[in-house]
Amino acid sequence: MAIGKENNNSVIGPGSIFEGKFYIAGSLRIDGKFEGEIKTDDTLYIGETGKVRTNISAREVTVSGTMIGNIKAENEVRLEETGRLLGDIVAPTLHLAKGVVAKGNITVTGGQKKDVKKIVEESFGGTRTLDNGKDE
Repeated sequence: MAIGKENNNSVIGPGSIFEGKFYIAGSLRIDGKFEGEIKTDDTLYIGETGKVRTNISAREVTVSGTMIGNIKAENEVRLEETGRLLGDIVAPTLHLAKGVVAKGNITVTGGQKKDVKKIVEESFGGTRTLDNGKDE
């Protein structure tokens, strides 16, 4: 799902370094280095040469480069085969390509507004823990 140049509102190009807060109404592609805070109501694409240290809030996020920070997406997160992530993900949908390297907590909501833990526990048929019945 590479974002073409015609779809980007803003680009941080290869060799560019940006530090600070970036609030954007539209899509953003990062092929350079970014440290700070990013919020967009659209798509964020971190290209293969992109290096990002931030927490991201966006509609959709694709990571093909390196990212340190947490991602919260309204629709989906895609980690491409060259993607490297150190951080947590919260999104309705997550796509992982072969070759991805990542460490963090992942919460896939399936688009549900209800607490994910409650959904799974109710689906299982209760909240009984595995150690019930053990002598203490």
